[in-house]
Amino acid sequence: MSNAPASGNPMSDAPLSRFALSRTAVLLWCLLGAAIIGVTLWSWGQPLVSRNGRILLWVGSIWSSENSQQVADWYSLSHAVQGVLVGLAGRALRRWIGFPVALAVVLVIGVGWEVVEHTDWVLNRFRAATIYQGYVGDTVLNAVCDYLFMLAGFFAAIAMPVWVGIGLALLLEVGSAVAARDSLVLTTVQLIHPVPVIAAWQDAINPRTHPAP
Repeated sequence: MSNAPASGNPMSDAPLSRFALSRTAVLLWCLLGAAIIGVTLWSWGQPLVSRNGRILLWVGSIWSSENSQQVADWYSLSHAVQGVLVGLAGRALRRWIGFPVALAVVLVIGVGWEVVEHTDWVLNRFRAATIYQGYVGDTVLNAVCDYLFMLAGFFAAIAMPVWVGIGLALLLEVGSAVAARDSLVLTTVQLIHPVPVIAAWQDAINPRTHPAP
């Protein structure tokens, strides 16, 4: 008879699974992360919702003034991809780190990015090196939802077969790049070392610089 606990954890075959968290603990940690993001950005002056007062479930253009202000947009997919990648890494390293460590990593990345993204240095870098000229940061609503999309990607990746997780990440990344001309990889490249060809290709569908005839 095995002495291993029946945690029901998708990474329960890892040696560290004896430290598995209950579903309640996981939920509380995730909610704490959302609260930290919300309180921090609100205290820094980011609006709770869009300044026009509307709440939309989806914004389909990265050039819209409502981009990064509502519940979801094309960049929500990038956050989901981030979560999938962390989940896949956790799966690959599960025999050494276990689920609690993988969860801690995704929480730190998710919360840390939403906070760091709204520092003056990062905001100015986005404006200078990417297509986000005039970017003023996310609303609290959008930042918290981005964090939740990352968590959704993470939990999906640890629950589904690895090949499905890889396929999901590729689908989201390629779909965003094709439909919106931006994605996690493209944003990262342009943020670190802007490539003029990529910038021109992205700007070709910008209605402000290329209005429809």
